[in-house]
Amino acid sequence: MRKVGLAFAILFIIYCVAIGWYLLETNSSLPEELRGSPADPATFMTAEQLEKSVTYSRIKSIVFFIRGPLEWGMYLLILGLGLATLYNKWAMRIGGSFFQALLFVFLLTLTTRLFQFPLDYFMFQLRHEYGITSEPFPSWFFDKLKSFGVSLVMMGPIVWGLYQIIRRTARWWLWCWLLSIPVALFFMYIQPIVLDPIYHEFTPLKDERLKQEILQLAARAEVPVEQVYEVNMSRKTNALNAYVNGIGNNTRIVLWDTTLQKLKEDEVLFIMAHEIGHYVLNHMIWLFLGTIGMVLVALFAIAHLSQWVIRRFGHWWGTHDIKELSSLPLILLLLSILSFISMPIQNAVSRQYELAADQYAMEMMGDPDAAARTFQRLAVEGLSEVNPPPLVKYFLYGHPTLHERIVYVKEYGQGK
Repeated sequence: MRKVGLAFAILFIIYCVAIGWYLLETNSSLPEELRGSPADPATFMTAEQLEKSVTYSRIKSIVFFIRGPLEWGMYLLILGLGLATLYNKWAMRIGGSFFQALLFVFLLTLTTRLFQFPLDYFMFQLRHEYGITSEPFPSWFFDKLKSFGVSLVMMGPIVWGLYQIIRRTARWWLWCWLLSIPVALFFMYIQPIVLDPIYHEFTPLKDERLKQEILQLAARAEVPVEQVYEVNMSRKTNALNAYVNGIGNNTRIVLWDTTLQKLKEDEVLFIMAHEIGHYVLNHMIWLFLGTIGMVLVALFAIAHLSQWVIRRFGHWWGTHDIKELSSLPLILLLLSILSFISMPIQNAVSRQYELAADQYAMEMMGDPDAAARTFQRLAVEGLSEVNPPPLVKYFLYGHPTLHERIVYVKEYGQGK
C-alpha cells in the first residue's frame, strides 16, 4: 500500500504541474475577426474586470481539476489506513442494519467533509476576494452544516437499501438501477418545495408587471405554471441566474433577486424565454432519461470493477467482500472516477440543449440586442471567462462559451 500511495502521490504532483501549466499558459484571446465585436470582452468589460475574469476563472478551473484526483486520494486513504474497516466495526456494535448503515454514513461523511473543508474554504475566500460574494462566514458555514444534515437524511436510507440488495443478489446493480428511477423522480418532485427552501428563501415575485409578462410567455409556450418566484441570493452571491424546475404541479419559475436587480426587463424576459425553452423542448425529460442510462452503465461497471479491486487490494484494507459496509468508499471512489471521465460527454450534450434553448428564446423574443446584453452582463457579474481554454470548455462548460452565445444571437439577428 505504501508503493500504491507513493505512486499516486507522484502521479498527482505531475498531473497538478501539467494542469497548472496548461491553464496558466493557454492564451484565451479571441479570433482576429471578433476583435471589437459584441463578443469581445474588451468592449463591455473594463481592463480590471477583464484581468479579474481570466484570473478568477483559471483559479476556479485549477481547483476543479485537482479536486477530482484529491477526492480519489481521499477515498484511497480512508481504505488504506483502515478507517473504513474501523467504521464498519463500530457500526456493527449497534443493533439493526438500518442504524448500522446510518452510523457508517455519518462517520464516512464527517471524514470526507473535514478532508474537503480546506479547499471549500479556499473557494469561499476566493469568491470574497473577487467580489463574487459578500456572504459572511457564519452563513456559509451554517449552509455547510445543513448540507451535512441533508446528506445524512438522504444517504442513510439509500445506503441501507443498497447493501440490503447487494447482500441478496449478485445482480444488485440491476435492481438498484430499477429502484433509482422512482427515487430520482421523487426527489425531482419534492426539490422545489422541500429541498430548495432549506437553503434559500423563496417568495412570489414582487414586481407584478414583470410577473404578468413572464406568465404570458409561459402561457404562450403552454408551460403549466401559475406563479413566479424570486429567491434571495444576493446575500450569498453577485452572480445571476434563473431556472424552471420541478415536475407536474410542482413546476415553478424562479428568478434570483440579483437577476432582477442587475438586468433590464427585456434581458430578464430573454432569460425566462431560454428557461421556458428547456421545458418546451423536453430537455429535463431527455436529461433525466440520459442520466438514468448513465446510472445503469455506472452501476454495471462498479459491480464488476469493485470485485476485481477487492480481490487485488481488499486484504490490505480489511475489506473482503462488497457486501461489507467498508466497501462503500470503494464504490464512491469508482463512481467519482466514472463521473469525471464522463463529464465531457455530459457537457457536450448539455451544450447542445443550451444552444437549442437559446434558439427557442430568439424565436420567441426576436431581440438579439437584449440577448447579447444579457450574456455580457452574465460575464461581468460572474467574472466569467468569455473564451476559456478548450479543456475547460469540455470538462466544465454545460453551456456554450459566452463568446459563442453572443456570436450566435448576433448572427441570428443579421439573418433576420
